[in-house]
Amino acid sequence: MRRTLFGEDHEAFRAMIRAFVEAEVVPVFGDWEDAGHPPRDFYRRLGELGVLGVQVPEEYGGAGETSFKFQAVVSEECARAAVSFGGYSVHVNLVLPYLLKYGSAEQKKRWLPAFASGEMMTAIAMTEPGTGSDLAGMRTTARRDGDHYVLNGAKTFITGGVLADRVLVVARTSPAAPDDRRTGLSILAVDTRSEGYSVGRKLEKIGLRSSDTAELSFSDVLVPADDLLGEEGRGFEYLTHNLAEERLGIATSSYASAAAAVEFARRYVRERTVFGQSVASFQNTKFVLAECATEVEAARSLVDRCIEALDAGELTPADAAVAKLFCTEVQGRVVDKCLQLHGGYGYILEYPIARLYADARVTRIYGGTSEVLKTIIAKDLQV
Repeated sequence: MRRTLFGEDHEAFRAMIRAFVEAEVVPVFGDWEDAGHPPRDFYRRLGELGVLGVQVPEEYGGAGETSFKFQAVVSEECARAAVSFGGYSVHVNLVLPYLLKYGSAEQKKRWLPAFASGEMMTAIAMTEPGTGSDLAGMRTTARRDGDHYVLNGAKTFITGGVLADRVLVVARTSPAAPDDRRTGLSILAVDTRSEGYSVGRKLEKIGLRSSDTAELSFSDVLVPADDLLGEEGRGFEYLTHNLAEERLGIATSSYASAAAAVEFARRYVRERTVFGQSVASFQNTKFVLAECATEVEAARSLVDRCIEALDAGELTPADAAVAKLFCTEVQGRVVDKCLQLHGGYGYILEYPIARLYADARVTRIYGGTSEVLKTIIAKDLQV
């Protein structure tokens, strides 16, 4: 079906990203996976190209675009080549919306130019050992002491945590109210060079091996009060506000991964021969690819509608939950079927389908598990 989501500017941006990926990412991506992250200079290179600053206002060195469509293009082009930009998506899709909406004029002036240039990479630290999705149960604390907060605690599963220069840390700044555990949380933008700030283990994962994921700990870290994001005690409200965009970002990359899997499988079965004929000539192959292509088309249509809704300020938490639930489940089914069509070679890492398979599993977990999303959708249905 003809797609109407993107205009000429988006397609020009796509051509630039595709050429960049093919020339500067694909040849070295294996090295990034071995190291567990891209080299630090890679993010400066994204800054030079203007990729990090697409949605940063012009007065801070960005392009001033407000549409999510440019981020969707990056997701699609990375999936197309079975690569990733490491901590890029957290930096741009998760952290930036918080800085834009809740950052003060002084904070934006201080942080956004370096954000756009890649001189300052960011991450967000919410999850703690033993709490998982229960953000209200976090135990990291930040006690106000004069002009500083004293931060203590630990975080885990922090994407971009190894290379980040500043991390948005969610901490409890006051006890929770008896009738609402979600009160008393705040967000501090912590300089990772601070004394007492420590990066623990770089966690080894099944997939997403080019994306650094770390444990963080804080021991009497002094955080200037000027680095409080927004108002004290409103952290849970802020986190809830941005969940829709975060989940749409995951839905978008999941759809793109499924679309790439179909293309990799289509090429492979046309070239591979079994019993003297191409794998593509078997009816089972045709039917499997037809099923997968149909699911991808449905996911694409849902993602496109949600992107338009987000740009219009109309995407609801339930809408985003539907998109993430559907697209990640489609991704899991489609990538698995496409790997099966590769036979034994689908299990070999030199084939892109193997990387897509390993990377796909976590999308049904992070950003809200499928079970949590079903709860949100059911609540919206008032059942």
